[in-house]
Amino acid sequence: MKELVIGIGEALFDMLPEGKKLGGAPANFAYHVSQFGINSCAVSAIGKDEQGRELTNELDSHNLKYQMDEVDYPTGEVQVSLDINGIPCYDIKENVAWDNIPFTPVLEDLARHCSAVCFGTLAQRSQVSRSTIHRFLDLMPDREDTYKIFDINLRQGFFTKEIITDSLKRCDVLKINDEELIMVSRLFGYPGIDSQNKCWLLMGKYNLKMLILTCGVNGSYVFTPGHVSFVDTPHVEVVDTVGAGDSFTGAFIASILKGKTPDEAHRKAVDVSAFVCTQHGAMPTLPEEYLD
Repeated sequence: MKELVIGIGEALFDMLPEGKKLGGAPANFAYHVSQFGINSCAVSAIGKDEQGRELTNELDSHNLKYQMDEVDYPTGEVQVSLDINGIPCYDIKENVAWDNIPFTPVLEDLARHCSAVCFGTLAQRSQVSRSTIHRFLDLMPDREDTYKIFDINLRQGFFTKEIITDSLKRCDVLKINDEELIMVSRLFGYPGIDSQNKCWLLMGKYNLKMLILTCGVNGSYVFTPGHVSFVDTPHVEVVDTVGAGDSFTGAFIASILKGKTPDEAHRKAVDVSAFVCTQHGAMPTLPEEYLD
């Protein structure tokens, strides 16, 4: 179970204008990590319904391993509309299966063998899944070569200052975009300093190994102690941006686990996420050239 990578949280169907697509940030993340030949698994919950069967069939078709307990709630779905720039707007259904992820002996075993996990705020909107995610994180090995990635993913007001604070205390890698950084700064009452200084402040306050700041078309940054990397965003023909951030995180962590430097991993993540923006949906197959 060496290099076991987990995405834990929501697993659902994105109801896009062109049809139903498998989605959910943790599942997207795990899928993109798996494309780099790393043992990865999506952890969530599904309903005892046709949507749940369809979801696991989709995961099977993507050759993605998963741990999906069936619970007495409907399988999650999200209505997604796109603006003229392909930027998604989400209507996320509540009281669904992934709000009720049970903590089981299987999850305990996965946690004890996990070398990297990605989680966000969305699945923590309910007490059940929040408790499961916290127990998973607390049971992971505490080593220099393990990574607890908090991809903050602020959606529709499904977050609180307490949830963000607890997550920051448990993570050692933070992934955040420029809009989310502004929201967090307001929530925490951070001073009116520029974005980079806010990132350094978060790095120090929460003793992070790395902080990833994405700024859409304005590039992205990776902060490590004493160093910052910046990469411009490539100009591509955008189809939609659904899952682009998840592919960035997946490619970045996969590269780190394969021994790349943060700067090298950053460049790979930018290239992968730019490609995903040219495709429909969150889980396109990456061309071989991106996996070298």
